[in-house]
Amino acid sequence: MTGITIAITNQKGGVAKTTTTVNLSASLASMGYRVLIIDMDPQGHAGEHLGVKKEQTILEVLTKQTVIQNNIVKTYKQNLYCLPSNLQLGQFNQLNPTQYQYALKGALAEIKGDFDFILIDCQPSLSLLTLNALTASDYVILPVQAEFFALDGLSQLVYTLKEIQNRLHPTLGVLGILLTMFDRRNKLSLEVRQELTQNFRESLFKTVIPRNIKLAEAPSFNLAINDYDKGSAGADAYQNLAKEILKKLNLDKS
Repeated sequence: MTGITIAITNQKGGVAKTTTTVNLSASLASMGYRVLIIDMDPQGHAGEHLGVKKEQTILEVLTKQTVIQNNIVKTYKQNLYCLPSNLQLGQFNQLNPTQYQYALKGALAEIKGDFDFILIDCQPSLSLLTLNALTASDYVILPVQAEFFALDGLSQLVYTLKEIQNRLHPTLGVLGILLTMFDRRNKLSLEVRQELTQNFRESLFKTVIPRNIKLAEAPSFNLAINDYDKGSAGADAYQNLAKEILKKLNLDKS
């Protein structure tokens, strides 16, 4: 196994992309896998969540001002590393797509053998940054919030991914659709889950990420959920998601 690369993406914001990137990565790291988080969102929340701060970021790597090894930061957690970003990363979207659409893929070729998994937190739009994440990835995970317009946005996203597969990356696979911020006491959450099951049964993860206060609190302590509150519903959910992904990839050791 060498650097299985997974983009966590949705064109809509607020669907738990960063929460999923950080906590899924931390769960895999806890299982003994070496994991790299790449923050491809100018908001920089993935690195911020883990307390990672660095003047040099993914931007310098994408524009070939430095090699990728120079900007990878070890986090507080064993086996977990991060390539951070900041607001200046937004400048990358103004560059020529033809020249830079495979910039991340080229950079990752240098370090794929150093990691078991590479997870990419994507910008919530179909930008040059997101395009780089998708062309560099083996798989995508699509987080979907349990809300009224979830299916509309998901249908558009699936169409966009098919276009990218057809034009730029034919082997890009959808690892799964992940229902997030789920509240089983809420009728709407139950209806959204039912509709997703009816329309995307084969792609839908069995694991559901609950709406959980501990997940919301963890970033303020610069900790992943399994280190902030190991017994919480959020920690259990991301641990189960990690196990489900390993099984899907035929890497389950149990």
